[in-house]
Amino acid sequence: MSGREGGKKKPLKAPKKQSKDVDDEDMAFKQKQKEEQKAMEQLKAKAAGKGPLTGGGIKKSGKK
Repeated sequence: MSGREGGKKKPLKAPKKQSKDVDDEDMAFKQKQKEEQKAMEQLKAKAAGKGPLTGGGIKKSGKK
């Protein structure tokens, strides 16, 4: 065994992917996803302004 063969082998390089043709359905789907993401961002921003929904976890009584 020579010193070069030890250790991890590098994986072969994958061939570059060809740019595929984008049809109207793909464009519509991507546009719909962008719109949904924008709506989610707006809802997150709106919800962030309000306080927490829970009362704070474990409630402690005044008794000892």
